[in-house]
Amino acid sequence: MSSKTLRRRLHHGDVDGRGNEHLEASGLDGLNEPLLAEYEDDKKHTEGQTLEDIWDHERRKQQLHWTFLFSHLITQWAQWLANIVLGSGSLLGRFLPMIPASQSGPNQKRISYSLSPLQEARLRFLKQRLEIPFDGSRVEHQDALKQLWSLAYPDRELPALNSELWKEMGWQGSDPSTDFRGGGFISLENLIFFAKKFPDSFQRLLHKQDGTRAAWEYPFAVAGINISFTLVQMLDLQSGKPSSVAGIHFLELLKEDEMAFDNLYCVAFQMMDAQWLAKRASYMEFNDVLKSTRTQLERELALEDVSSVKDLPAYNLLR
Repeated sequence: MSSKTLRRRLHHGDVDGRGNEHLEASGLDGLNEPLLAEYEDDKKHTEGQTLEDIWDHERRKQQLHWTFLFSHLITQWAQWLANIVLGSGSLLGRFLPMIPASQSGPNQKRISYSLSPLQEARLRFLKQRLEIPFDGSRVEHQDALKQLWSLAYPDRELPALNSELWKEMGWQGSDPSTDFRGGGFISLENLIFFAKKFPDSFQRLLHKQDGTRAAWEYPFAVAGINISFTLVQMLDLQSGKPSSVAGIHFLELLKEDEMAFDNLYCVAFQMMDAQWLAKRASYMEFNDVLKSTRTQLERELALEDVSSVKDLPAYNLLR
């Protein structure tokens, strides 16, 4: 037996529901359950045995060997007979229905790619929203920023559009318009929607009221823009017709709710914060948390009993 033995350890604890499994090399001193010790055990058993004991042991091994061969022959014969009786060209095979591959599994669900007129109209409107970039010179975009401040801090005076006070909301600079970049105007609409529909959750995330926080927290507003961008990518909304699995499932949600994207945004933001706390993450780990949030959200969208955003398990995190 070599001085190093491979031992399998299971590591659990990633918050997206999957345990990480890998092999680690350990020395003999730290090895509790060696997987390669069978040969040594066999040597110990043979020491001190009589010749009769050894012969009896060999007879049992031969019996097991022939039993295995007989069982294997029976299995092959059964497969051969089944191919003859149930083959596609046989008489009986012609009366047996063919099961489509897409329905062969017990949990397989056939996904239709055809859209209803209502889905097409709502998807088209959503894409129109995605095409609007944020423009700090437009009055309606300035008004939207002011509205977000009033919703976030209803008891505070509205600052100028270029002020150090905006950093308190989680903008990186004194001018929020410089942080939108690829997020577009819809990311600001998402934040406003979140503040209006789920004010308690919005305030708790804004002020980081849940759990034990890192010394270097994620910036709230900029995190919101990143979540909007991630959802657009995950749902494949920039293509002519969503082709990703998550995007196809989202179209079903859109059939039930014209604001499905905005509601899903609220769920994703709350889910991201929950994973942030579970991972005890800090600022430099934000991208990793965002990736695991996307993975978890894709899993929940794939659940068979989800026909609206409210059916997502993570929806219960919102208050």
